[in-house]
Amino acid sequence: MRAERNDKTTGTPFAKRVTVRQVEEGLTLAPRFDAEGLIPCITTDANTGEVLMLGYMNGEALQKTIRMGEAHYWSRSRRCLWRKGETSGLIQEVVELRIDDDQDAVWLRVKVAGSGASCHVGYRSCFYRSVELGDPSGGPAQLVFTESEKSFDPEEVYGSAPNPTQL
Repeated sequence: MRAERNDKTTGTPFAKRVTVRQVEEGLTLAPRFDAEGLIPCITTDANTGEVLMLGYMNGEALQKTIRMGEAHYWSRSRRCLWRKGETSGLIQEVVELRIDDDQDAVWLRVKVAGSGASCHVGYRSCFYRSVELGDPSGGPAQLVFTESEKSFDPEEVYGSAPNPTQL
């Protein structure tokens, strides 16, 4: 599903990209979607600033996020639109939506319902591990958990829903 072309006749809240000045300093939303029709979206906790996740949006997900005030994403692995928290109840209420300078990346500041977690694995943040820096001595780089425990049990929350992680 590719992003549709943006103009007043499509009913989208997006303007056509006409000039660099309009994109960089104008007052109309004119996002640039990639060849797959997607735009990356970084999501942070509105209170702490902690990075919760990196997702992608297509035009429909961005429109729904703007209109409803709840985060919607495009699942690259499942190839479908999803409203964050629809299954788990961990809905992301958008406090602020920002677009970067050349309008090819989105930043959401959100409040998360329930336990405040956003990761389908059960951790608060999808970035629950760090990479040890330095020479890995010929082997793969090592990971270190930065969150000591899960915020919820994914089996209890998601039941038999398929895991979105793809090998």
